[in-house]
Amino acid sequence: MASPAVLDRPLRVATIGAGPAGLYLAILLKKSNPAHRVVLYERNAADDTFGWGVVFSEETLSYLGAADQESHQEIQRAFTKWDAIDLFYRGEQIRSGGHVFSGISRKLLLQILHARARALGVEIHFKSEQSDVEKLLAENDLVLAADGVNSFTRERYAAHFEPAITEGKAIYIWLGTTLPLDAFTFFCQENAHGFFTVHAYRFDREHSTFIVETDEQSWKNAGLDRATTEQSIAYLEQLFAPDLRGHRLLSNASKWIRFRHVVNQRWSKGALVLLGDAAHTAHFSIGSGTKLAVEDAIALHRSLGEQRDLKAALAAYEAARRPVVESLQRAAVRSQKWFEEIKRYRGFAIEQLAFAMMTRSHRITHANLRLRDARFTERVDRWYAGSGESAEKPAPPPMFTPFAIRGLTLENRVVVAPMCQYACEDGLANDWHLAHLGARAQGGAGLVIAEMTDVCPTGRITPRCAGLWSEQHGAAWRRVTEFVHRWTSSKIGIQIAHAGRKGATKVPWEGNDQPLESGAWPLIAASALPYLPHSQVPRAMTRADMDEITAAFARSAALARQAEFDLLELHMAHGYLLASFLSPITNRRTDDYGGSVEKRVRYPLEVLHAVRAAWGDDRPISVRISAVDWIPGGNSSDDAVAIARALRDAGADLIHVSTGQTDPAAKPEYGRWYQTPFSDRIRNELQVPTITVGGFTSADDLNTILAAGRADLCALAREHLRDPYFTLHAAQELGWRGARWPERYAAATTLRKLPKDAD
Repeated sequence: MASPAVLDRPLRVATIGAGPAGLYLAILLKKSNPAHRVVLYERNAADDTFGWGVVFSEETLSYLGAADQESHQEIQRAFTKWDAIDLFYRGEQIRSGGHVFSGISRKLLLQILHARARALGVEIHFKSEQSDVEKLLAENDLVLAADGVNSFTRERYAAHFEPAITEGKAIYIWLGTTLPLDAFTFFCQENAHGFFTVHAYRFDREHSTFIVETDEQSWKNAGLDRATTEQSIAYLEQLFAPDLRGHRLLSNASKWIRFRHVVNQRWSKGALVLLGDAAHTAHFSIGSGTKLAVEDAIALHRSLGEQRDLKAALAAYEAARRPVVESLQRAAVRSQKWFEEIKRYRGFAIEQLAFAMMTRSHRITHANLRLRDARFTERVDRWYAGSGESAEKPAPPPMFTPFAIRGLTLENRVVVAPMCQYACEDGLANDWHLAHLGARAQGGAGLVIAEMTDVCPTGRITPRCAGLWSEQHGAAWRRVTEFVHRWTSSKIGIQIAHAGRKGATKVPWEGNDQPLESGAWPLIAASALPYLPHSQVPRAMTRADMDEITAAFARSAALARQAEFDLLELHMAHGYLLASFLSPITNRRTDDYGGSVEKRVRYPLEVLHAVRAAWGDDRPISVRISAVDWIPGGNSSDDAVAIARALRDAGADLIHVSTGQTDPAAKPEYGRWYQTPFSDRIRNELQVPTITVGGFTSADDLNTILAAGRADLCALAREHLRDPYFTLHAAQELGWRGARWPERYAAATTLRKLPKDAD
């Protein structure tokens, strides 16, 4: 006969902390087996609680109902519900519906759980500081550390749990108010001291939570770093007087603090296990602290009921729960960072600010918001399209809104990213390029950018790379641009570059980044550093080399203009020649072109000036950069802003924001839209248009990124290899009839349904 599950045997359980996590697990344990002895030790008094309200989603409420119907019914009776989110900004209000949440007083929630636990026979000892964990472990089968974000239990065994605790940049104070709200509400106020944001929601008939958050500089400018709680409340009541409408702010041991993001490498040690905030935290802007706590309790109880021994149960609990928690923490970190940087968006219209706020964690998107509240997204889309868009017809989805820069107008925001094809002989574009780029242009993208095209033979990555260093090369490319201009509505650009230390290698399918075994040419770079240990060592560029390469870029730009390209892109990313000057990883120079970021950008700026002179002022220039190197000591986001500012001031019209590929040691933080935050920062801090690339694959991704102001254009590479007609297919998916199909393909815009018995 199989041994019984852990829960089937009477257990002695001690819980350190009587917050929601500890209380709810105690309830579940006693409910499943009254023979369990469950004792809770709480350092505070029974009526002590900090903060004001607690928020639950409908999903979490369903979990509570399934786990313990009795407490669920009591909680449900006490809840206030809403299904909208409001933003108040600069005297305007905007509402998004379809967001169902419930709020309850934190004190009342604890009282309900206290009563339910006691009714089941749980022992609760208040004002009981149980610091002797070893004694508890000796006397019990299981010890639960549910002692909150400042868990002394976690710190006692920090060498085992390996906690990582990161303090947020913003400072906040958790207040209450007598203002009853009918939606989850955000108030934004700006004054001479800075920018302040409120997260507010009602938790009973007469009160709402009122969390005020601001950046450190605004906080200090206002003198709040020296203020008492009473003085802080007086300041905030005056600042938010238009929003409070005569209501008061209330304190509950409130003070200015920073959010603490908690992660642990391990959640259990023998019979000791961490729960709730002791194990992990998620920023209050997604309202998930209590949610995580009670869901931890439910998950641990389930594992104890399924496994045959305690070690297996705790391992199963962590294995099941950790991915869920980490996913929510990633979303919470994105949300937290957005609010920490909200001053960046102070120039946004309320429509864009609200949309950016709603989509900040990436869990809600343009399509999702349309399902929740079509009127809200229609308002956002109409604003994005411009006031000239007639209200009598639907606004275009953001990705199908035209974009104009210098003398160029694109009919939509989709870009085919430059993708090396390795199909050339002596650098000459050929039928492959005509078919490849022509097909993507026929597919409806607003802009198609031809692959990295090298400015001289010794600037190629491989012997099969494209080039633009002679009239013959220009003529070959003109064949492609003429096709695009004659047969499609797309515009076409070209990316010019020099491979630097990453040159003279095999084509990828013969050995990616591997040096040529024969026929290699000498390499140059900012410094004499090989890309791989066994790669050719480049020569550090001399002044004469710089002059020669600058002239080569200018010649290539002039040829690109003659070839009738609509846009020129300078490649200063991914570790190639110009990028090797920008990064401290690859630039070790001690002259005027190395050292500080101002010196490292100096030679790339010389090239940009020469290219602009050759290209002309009537057509746009884009510059592609690697915003960060993903290597300690490499370029940071701050460096990227400094570099982009210098490029903008030197005449770059667009910054094409990529990352990494500077050095093989890079460790990128891949994920959904993982490069877009760098585009967001550059665009909105510098007020320069950006192209974002990487980590998105759908029309919904593009509409979300664009409407939120994170970029002006979205470039897709692999997705366009998979589907040259990505843009036109997106138009069909979205029901947008404004996209232009090639006339000869017009029949594809309607699908004919065949009879059921058709062969």
